[in-house]
Amino acid sequence: MKFFWGIVITFVLFQIAKFLVWCYTTLMMRVNVVQLAPLPDGPRIIALNHPSVTDPFVVANLLKRRSYILIIGYIFELVVVGALLRKLGHIPVVQGSGQKALDRALELLKRGETVVIFPEGEISPKSGEFRPAHTGVARLALASGAPVVPIGIHLMDKYLKRFVVEWQDCRENSAWYPKGPYYVTIGAPMRFAGDVEDRPLVRQTADDVMGRIIELAHFSEQRMNRALDSLSQRPVWQGLLRMRARI
Repeated sequence: MKFFWGIVITFVLFQIAKFLVWCYTTLMMRVNVVQLAPLPDGPRIIALNHPSVTDPFVVANLLKRRSYILIIGYIFELVVVGALLRKLGHIPVVQGSGQKALDRALELLKRGETVVIFPEGEISPKSGEFRPAHTGVARLALASGAPVVPIGIHLMDKYLKRFVVEWQDCRENSAWYPKGPYYVTIGAPMRFAGDVEDRPLVRQTADDVMGRIIELAHFSEQRMNRALDSLSQRPVWQGLLRMRARI
């Protein structure tokens, strides 16, 4: 009975969180999505760049089914937020214990679930710029055989609210994107095969995924710039009327 009620509570929390995320992304964000190929059925790894802490909320709203996100560990130390994230099954990535997080992600992939990972490992240094990929995404792809779905995001830097998070011995640069145009490009699935212990292969796989993410992010940037240019060429009153629909 306790197990049953645990499932019910988790399901209810997931639905509440999903509704709140939908409200936030619908009312505060102007999300523009281009999907270049259908999402694959079965287990899949969603890999994307990370310009802001808003990204997991937007991605969760875009996916058609429940997903499990690898999130930096200190967030789970926040009493209320951490308890909610754990209850929803998200995966803490603790410095020095990354393999534990990957093992949990592999378990979920074997069950046919969706795992979301940010290969950069932390917030991007600036909108339009990127950090080198960590190898976690490559290890997941090679060990599981699950396809990687690359996603490229572009935001307007002027709307980013940058801050520094200090928690115990951790100091992280972060950024919140409370509102504004949010452009997303979802790429075709990428499939990889080989020995997960082959370090050059793992490194090359991680770089290939990150390279595709960067290409898609640039495509998102180009679309945003075209939309902004189109608005700037309209009469002011017409631009104001159409701004929400176009951006």
